[in-house]
Amino acid sequence: MAEPEIEPDEISVRAAEVAADVTEAEGPQERQRLAASFAKAVSSGARVAGRGTRAARRGIGAVARGAGSGTGWLAAQVTAMAPRLRVRDQAALRAHFPGRSAEEIADALIDGASRASGAAGGAVGVWAALPTLPAFPAEVAAETLVVVGVEIKLIAELHEAYGMPAPGNLPERMSAYVAAWTHRRGVFMIPGGVVLATGSPLARQLRRRLAARAGRSAFSLAPLLTGAAAGAYLNSRETRRLGQDVRRDLRRRALSGS
Repeated sequence: MAEPEIEPDEISVRAAEVAADVTEAEGPQERQRLAASFAKAVSSGARVAGRGTRAARRGIGAVARGAGSGTGWLAAQVTAMAPRLRVRDQAALRAHFPGRSAEEIADALIDGASRASGAAGGAVGVWAALPTLPAFPAEVAAETLVVVGVEIKLIAELHEAYGMPAPGNLPERMSAYVAAWTHRRGVFMIPGGVVLATGSPLARQLRRRLAARAGRSAFSLAPLLTGAAAGAYLNSRETRRLGQDVRRDLRRRALSGS
């Protein structure tokens, strides 16, 4: 059964839903099913929009290198996606992980996010190995958005687990978590503040980080199932590292009592 196409202005909405669902899914098969479904739908929409096979093969290099407008588009999608992510507050996390300490909840969050991002990479790798050639740049974009969504959700929930949520209303908090993802730091240690306006230092750094992220996603498109294995491994490892980096900052703040 063909996956329904996703219109360009719906991608950030669906990516936010999938990132949260993949993170909170109970088993590996369900995580891979959710990630693969989104990747197929994005790819289908790209083909219908007229991206040919030859253009697709050229495009993957441009996206992975951050050339042209690829990373600008990704940055806009991430900025639009972040406020739509389903983030559990401290009370919801304690209810979901009853009787666990903040450290134990953080362990569970990092483990869950690393499995989710691994599933996204593995699912896209398998889908790219199928006989019908997908629109490769769309596959890279789909995996990148889901994994970034998983990681921003992880950062937000780590702050909640330690009782240190970012200040402000929802858009302000989620912008702060995007900045934290960009710098791999806790919100209170972000250099230069949170200014995501086009051309700002933070916006430029976000585009550079997304270019690197998309470059890792390209490994998922290697021949046969080697791409799935590479994508799953790289995603899981990098998400775990990010979670531990942010966690160290939060621990440091908790110990200092600030």
